[in-house]
Amino acid sequence: MGINEEVARRTAGVMRSIRRRGALAVRDRVAGEDAATRAGEIWGSPGERWFSSADPICRVHGDASMYAGGLRALLLQALHPLAMAGVASHSGYQDDPWGRLQRTGGYIATTTFGTIADAEATIAQVREIHQRIVGVAPDGRRYSASDPTLLRWVHLAEIESFLMAYQAFGAGRLTPAEADTYVAQSGVSAQLLGVPDPPTSVAEMHEQLASYRPLLQDTEGSREVARFLLRRPPVSGLARLGYQGLATGGVWLLEPWARTMLHLDDPGELGRRIGLGSSRLVRWLMADDSVQHPALGSAA
Repeated sequence: MGINEEVARRTAGVMRSIRRRGALAVRDRVAGEDAATRAGEIWGSPGERWFSSADPICRVHGDASMYAGGLRALLLQALHPLAMAGVASHSGYQDDPWGRLQRTGGYIATTTFGTIADAEATIAQVREIHQRIVGVAPDGRRYSASDPTLLRWVHLAEIESFLMAYQAFGAGRLTPAEADTYVAQSGVSAQLLGVPDPPTSVAEMHEQLASYRPLLQDTEGSREVARFLLRRPPVSGLARLGYQGLATGGVWLLEPWARTMLHLDDPGELGRRIGLGSSRLVRWLMADDSVQHPALGSAA
């Protein structure tokens, strides 16, 4: 073997090692240390499912662009004062941010990729939890996590963010018809959770989102969410660089009016490129064999 071939072999080995360590680190943070077991239960359990791997919802929810989309959704959701009050008082997003992410990720994975029986059981558990989340917002109004109006706001902010992130940073693109299908498929679990009349097209989604604009406010709670997610994220070292790249992409995805309400600067074209590059990096990491489940294919 020549010197060049030996160098190439060793370099390839180093890159495989880096990729594997990175993939395991991301998986354990996002899905928990029992991620492999949970993945086997979600993707490996026999039974009928709502969706196939070719469906738009599986393509979107199985892509690395979900990370930037999720950050965008959290920033947008924080602008509803009653939703923000519930998050601040009951979610533990600052004390246990990774635990909250793991619970949310588990819910999305189960309702998208799991069996219908497991999805319905998970939805029932979340509905029960929502019944216990009640309180009074700083402005004196009472809130409940089971309020259909709040449930619809959270749903709308999530699906718009996930769809926008996939179209901007995803491994592929949905056609307009596929985007409508994605919105409709997302409503299957949402309706069972208690969301009234979830949208079945992109146009309906935008129409319903527009109806919430008068209810959104710039509050200390929304500003604190932005500070925590963007300036004090629960990561350090090299992982923080990757996180900041995804967060920059999430901010870029926000509408200008939302960035203004959150006191965030427009990252411009550079923000788009950073979000795209960061999503590609995560996609490359999560395609490693160490974190793949046979049913996932190359969508992760």
